[in-house]
Amino acid sequence: MTQKNKNIFYILMILAMSGWGASWVNAKVLSSYINEYEMIVFRNFFTIITLAPILVYYKKYFYISKKSLILCIIASILMIAYMKCYFLGTKYGTASLGGALVTTLIPINTFILMALFYKRKIQKKDVFALIIGGFGVLTILHVWTFNMQEVFTAHNLYFLCGSLLWALVTIVSSKSTNTSPMVFSFYMYVIMSIIAAVFFVDFSAINFSSFDSVFWINMFIVSVISTTFATTIYFIGIEKLGANEVSTFIFLVPVFAISFSAIFLKEEISPSIVIGTIMTLFAVKILNNIKIFKKKQLTNEKS
Repeated sequence: MTQKNKNIFYILMILAMSGWGASWVNAKVLSSYINEYEMIVFRNFFTIITLAPILVYYKKYFYISKKSLILCIIASILMIAYMKCYFLGTKYGTASLGGALVTTLIPINTFILMALFYKRKIQKKDVFALIIGGFGVLTILHVWTFNMQEVFTAHNLYFLCGSLLWALVTIVSSKSTNTSPMVFSFYMYVIMSIIAAVFFVDFSAINFSSFDSVFWINMFIVSVISTTFATTIYFIGIEKLGANEVSTFIFLVPVFAISFSAIFLKEEISPSIVIGTIMTLFAVKILNNIKIFKKKQLTNEKS
């Protein structure tokens, strides 16, 4: 990939991360129109019909192995539970808190679970990072006020559970072999929609007449921009640039989530959220050996 193409893709990655950050704001707005299961069905419907042509264009064939299908079903059930936590957390809490806490805690939880279940060796730097991350999470939760009723609120617990559930989805998805991550995600959205539609959604009770332009704009962003576009760019980025380089862009997600929450929802961003987010991002950087700034090469690479 030429430097010009890289620069274009960097811009697309930034837009993708802004989409992920915006999804917290979208969920907050949509919570006044529909419940969590209805959101799963509506969001996934638009995601599926926009993602399918992309899979065809990039020749990501729809074949999925039996093993991957079983893993996909498990991941779908976990994702429904995550979506419930994600939706209710933003409904009763703030989008800025959810975007900061969940997106920074997911890679930390993933690291801990991998260490527990797969006996991943924990180095001294990892222990240091986990301590910093722990203090960061406590700071985001404003635990230093020592007001336990404020700390252990329902929306905080939803966010904490959500970050754990997404980490489990990440681990389960990583076990899928010989199946494109985009194809795996496609089937996951399909299975999630079927389960939610059959067991949890009463379509006759939905007040479709209340769906105004605000609803459709936010639904379009959360499904097409935040899911189809952002996920596609992310996976293509892994293929073109590598996982390590792409992972640095994830640091932008909580920044966008906090910024959009302040701009569009007029949420007051407390210093504890900002400081705690910086601490947890620093912990994620150490745990995943992410290099934000790379040394410039003195000589050009041979093509």
